[in-house]
Amino acid sequence: METKKIIGFAASIILTLLVWLLPTSAFGVEGMTVVEQRIIAIFVLAAVMWIMEPIPIWGTSVVVMVLMLLTTSNSMLSFLDGDVGEKLSNKAIMAAFADPTVMLFMGGFVLAIAATKYKLDATLARAILKPFGTKPKFVMLGFLVVTALLSMFMSNTATAAMMIAILTPVLATMPDTDKKGRVGLALAIPVAANIGGIGSPIGTPPNVVAVGWLEKIGVNISFGTWMMLMVPVAALILFCAWMLLCRLFPVKQERIEVKLEGEVDKSPKAMVVYVTFAVTIFLWVFGKELFGVNANVVALIPFAVFCITGVFEKKDLAKIDWDVLWLVAGGFALGVGLEGKIGPDGMTMSKHIVGSIPFETWSTLILIIGSGILCLVMSTFMSNSATAALLIPIFCALAQDPTMAEKLEPYGGATTLIVGLALSASFAMSLPISTPPNAIAYSKGFIKQSEMALVGIVVGIISLIIGYFVLFNFSGLLK
Repeated sequence: METKKIIGFAASIILTLLVWLLPTSAFGVEGMTVVEQRIIAIFVLAAVMWIMEPIPIWGTSVVVMVLMLLTTSNSMLSFLDGDVGEKLSNKAIMAAFADPTVMLFMGGFVLAIAATKYKLDATLARAILKPFGTKPKFVMLGFLVVTALLSMFMSNTATAAMMIAILTPVLATMPDTDKKGRVGLALAIPVAANIGGIGSPIGTPPNVVAVGWLEKIGVNISFGTWMMLMVPVAALILFCAWMLLCRLFPVKQERIEVKLEGEVDKSPKAMVVYVTFAVTIFLWVFGKELFGVNANVVALIPFAVFCITGVFEKKDLAKIDWDVLWLVAGGFALGVGLEGKIGPDGMTMSKHIVGSIPFETWSTLILIIGSGILCLVMSTFMSNSATAALLIPIFCALAQDPTMAEKLEPYGGATTLIVGLALSASFAMSLPISTPPNAIAYSKGFIKQSEMALVGIVVGIISLIIGYFVLFNFSGLLK
């Protein structure tokens, strides 16, 4: 095992045991129960492991769920049993993996796998890129637009890999005298993949986590409503990113030819994919208003259709990003602890803990923006999915406090706070390790880390400004 992993594993165990074994009086929360203390200790374990990654982040989620089942639920190990207060439902903890929001994300994965299998993604890329012509700055804009659009409905990692594959031959033919131009074009892919993900609820895991948690506290955001507000936000940020890239890394040559080979797959199964893809997106956007069916249910329709028609096979199941689903489920499992009535007199843990912190003395504006900056900084150095799974449950619990809810209301309520966190997680893109699209683009050797950091920091700041401006003024549209 690598030294870094050993240190991370040791740190996570030591800190967890420290929190676990402290007297409950040390937390400064009157009446804290043993189960609440154990949930806090498990939360510390998840936080340290997600940050330092001594084991895969999905593995941490599995550990969290198992520990919760064995030490805080009504299936607690007998030798740990005793006067520990109310216990969590083991069924509720295990149901986190089948949460409707997890099913929504799984449906998105299935749709993306089928689209890639029958080259719908490449077909769309060819169709959308063609009108942008051969003028360098418009070719760059074309790559930004195509990558962002595909990232709204597909894995941003898969999208970035495909678009980099299309772009690499172009970059390889550019002369050494046009190094800046190559950098600008190469950076367009990860920037667009990261920003494009905010355009739909399934575009990136933080969105899914935010929508799921808001639903738990009574704020239901439909697929179409999210897109109505966030697609313009993504478009505005992409326009700013395009202008920045053109300014910092101008392409010197007058023409760029993007050769896109291949033909449209017209097989019966491909047609099933095309039609199902279009119908699913239509139902995601308009299904709630027209037919009363929510996005979580719609997400399972393509799965059923593809299984019946043979589009989706046994081997395709292995392509689903189960690690991401487990990560999201682990975050929801922690949420079961926060929302469980394990405090004194049947009080939920979130209400008990949050009620003991004097948030009324805090500036609401600083709290909202500060949480976003914290999320962006954390996501720069660790998985944005893990960051969202860690922070969103905490701030959701905070938003439920009556005093804080009243203070948040003038700024858009819990929606602004939680959606702001989801967006901030996607805005972290200044390092190769920040996101998979960054890592893919950097690995090709066309970009220096300093160049990625410069663009990532500037775009991140611009994105935060635009994102919070829109949320402060229009978050009411999401309710």
